Amino acid sequence: MTDQERRADDRLRVAELVKSGEGQAAAIERAPGVWESRGVGNSYLVTTPEGDVLVNAGTLADARRGRELFAQVSNNPVRYIVLTQSHANQYGGLEVYKTSENTVIAHRTYADDRGYAEALSAHYRRGSRRIFGTITGRTEAMIPTREVQPDLLISDEGHAFELGGRRFEIIWTPGGETRSAVIVWLPHEKIAIVGNLFGPLFGNHPNLNTLRGDKPRSASQFIASVTTLRALGPELVLTGHEAISGADHIRCEISRIIDSVQWVHDRTVEGMNAGVDLRTLMREIQTPPELTLTEEYGKVAWNVRAIWHEYTGWFDPARGTTELYGVPPSNVAPAIAELAGGADRLAERASAFVREGKPLEALHLLDVALAAQPDSALGRATKRDALKLLTEQTGGANLWERMWIAAELRELDDDRA
Repeated sequence: MTDQERRADDRLRVAELVKSGEGQAAAIERAPGVWESRGVGNSYLVTTPEGDVLVNAGTLADARRGRELFAQVSNNPVRYIVLTQSHANQYGGLEVYKTSENTVIAHRTYADDRGYAEALSAHYRRGSRRIFGTITGRTEAMIPTREVQPDLLISDEGHAFELGGRRFEIIWTPGGETRSAVIVWLPHEKIAIVGNLFGPLFGNHPNLNTLRGDKPRSASQFIASVTTLRALGPELVLTGHEAISGADHIRCEISRIIDSVQWVHDRTVEGMNAGVDLRTLMREIQTPPELTLTEEYGKVAWNVRAIWHEYTGWFDPARGTTELYGVPPSNVAPAIAELAGGADRLAERASAFVREGKPLEALHLLDVALAAQPDSALGRATKRDALKLLTEQTGGANLWERMWIAAELRELDDDRA
């Protein structure tokens, strides 16, 4: 990894959490008999006298490390493995833990989720590498060497079982990162293991539609799923990366998350009904201070766009007739460059936008200039300046935004080499 790649994820909390399992020497006891192994996605071992329950297997590398950590605290057989969703940081290490003596449990839509993920594996992995490649490491450390199918697919009504005096309730939360998302509820202890229902950060805007290209999440289903969690009254919430404690604190924070996402949803729908165009809504909708959530993973503007498209689909009337056809704007770039006096003239004007502190206007022009003349040295240098200015202006506070721009800069440097 280069110094530039190391700097790209510097001081991003998500990156720190994802990497926090590196060098972990002992499992963390989050509650009596509830042990945590950290990684790209945390795994939790709930011990009982009659055997243990594992919630999420982690990635393949996480599981190999986690199995050793859990062996230090329990030599019981793992009787059940529950998958809280269908991403590789939940199922990737199944082969490490799976035996003939345990039962792998997932929601009934898990098979569909895995099916479309495999059908689009090249697409998803390409998108993931672009954003997370320098954070999560090699693909081979993430994905399994063989597929392990669930033994039990539960219905939408959920599933419950008891083991060694502990009761486990599995509740479907389709507003999670995948449709097969569930939470594992320990009612006697008031502990909810929620995986990535909230995304990787608690108190952050959910990322309803990722730059990686995942299937979009529904804002309304997210709100409903989080409302389901709130109704349980948990005293400890264990996410895919964090432990949140305190019944009052949890209730207040969950309520704020619900109200904030609902507020963005309602303002978006109001704007749509009033005939306001999408990009205007993206610029203008801002949550009031009391509903402000952090934006390291999801962003208000992106969720406005996700909600718009959730209800209307792909067609944006503001883009006009050409939006209906497969002819891209880049097809007319040479003609625009010719009228402007060449691609470098466009790049010069873009450079002026950069000096004026308008990197996005510069990038719009550079899209035309570089489509007309991809090897324009001035165009490429100006694009580098515009991207760096954009990072400065945004503060580099959002993981997706920062890593996307870092990838763009890296590609400019790679092409130059």
